[in-house]
Amino acid sequence: MLIPIEGVLSRDEVAQFRARLDAAQWQDGAATAGALAVLVKRNQQLDDASETAIALGHHILRKLGANPLFVSAALPRRIHPPKFNRYADGGTYGAHVDGAVMNLPDGSTLRTDLSATLFLCDADEYDGGELEIETVYGVQSVKLDAGDLILYPSTSLHRVTPVTRGARVCSFFWIESLVRDEGERGLLFDLDRAIQGLTPVVGRDNDQLLGLTGVYHNLLRRWAVT
Repeated sequence: MLIPIEGVLSRDEVAQFRARLDAAQWQDGAATAGALAVLVKRNQQLDDASETAIALGHHILRKLGANPLFVSAALPRRIHPPKFNRYADGGTYGAHVDGAVMNLPDGSTLRTDLSATLFLCDADEYDGGELEIETVYGVQSVKLDAGDLILYPSTSLHRVTPVTRGARVCSFFWIESLVRDEGERGLLFDLDRAIQGLTPVVGRDNDQLLGLTGVYHNLLRRWAVT
């Protein structure tokens, strides 16, 4: 399931991010690519240890923690520190699947259940640069405006098409979910959205709504991996 989340960052926040990123020192993205990915990866990345990457990454994590749609969809257990990349002058990333396990700065590892791309440029600022994700319904092309995020299964084969005008700047990261199974996580998401939609209609003390809420938490209790 592909889930777009609008307005993770405000326009003012995006402008502040862009000012810092435009002044940053970018590195060849191939330096962080795996043995297969290095053959298809042509982009730039920010040094993960730089003050800019750390500060902006922390800001993103704070915003995500307060975003109900993100929390409902991802049920995050742990989130990899956000990274930043830039595509320009034909930059592209060929078809690949994200690694199943990522190393964290503290030496522990994270299972990648979900991948996320947070766009930091508006769609009309560059040509190309679509994130193409292969799903059971065919290839889905994603190109969102600045501040918006797309959440998708890390098991998906995906690519970034060549950027032929301007520059595409994004943050990207991975989430280990409390609910490992994609199907179970999707059912919980649908149930939670239904509960949230019904609450203002029937009231929080409605018996049927309370029953649905109990079903949600009992399913989460059954499926959660802690």
